[in-house]
Amino acid sequence: MKYIARFIFWIIGWKIDPNPPSNVKKCVIAVGPHTSNWDFVLGRLAFFQYGVNGKFLIKKELFFFPLGILLKALGGIPVNRKKNSNMTEFAINLFKKSDSLYLVFAPEGTRKYNPNWKKGFYYIAMKAEVPIYISYVDFATKTGGFHSIFYPTGDVSSDIAEIKKILSKYKGKVAENGIY
Repeated sequence: MKYIARFIFWIIGWKIDPNPPSNVKKCVIAVGPHTSNWDFVLGRLAFFQYGVNGKFLIKKELFFFPLGILLKALGGIPVNRKKNSNMTEFAINLFKKSDSLYLVFAPEGTRKYNPNWKKGFYYIAMKAEVPIYISYVDFATKTGGFHSIFYPTGDVSSDIAEIKKILSKYKGKVAENGIY
């Protein structure tokens, strides 16, 4: 899949940072800006190119045949959003049970402009004691990749402002929806 992903990127004119994630075995990945469904396609291809088995949480209602098979193959983990469940605890337990886990989140929580990010990714990283790997897609330059590792300090507002600052230089497919 690595070479197929690389070939697809070459065909569509995208360049993915050649440096795979560093020696981190477990992390929360905060990717942005998230303004289009194409973000997922490009991100999944990039993970294939890197050889990283990224996982993402997705509502269990989408895990019907045959879509469920595809979602699981792509790294989807079904979650029950209707039941009174604690997704943060669920994700923390995933980290506890895994030797290696890259759990991907789009903190904006929507493809539309949202200045108020969802903070679950941050709390999961804090409580699971794993770093946040900042990842980006930039449609303006047709580039993407892993930017840097961020270690949460516990100051949620300040830390999220710093992550937004890093991602603010990148443009989503629908640029006006990803303005930070």
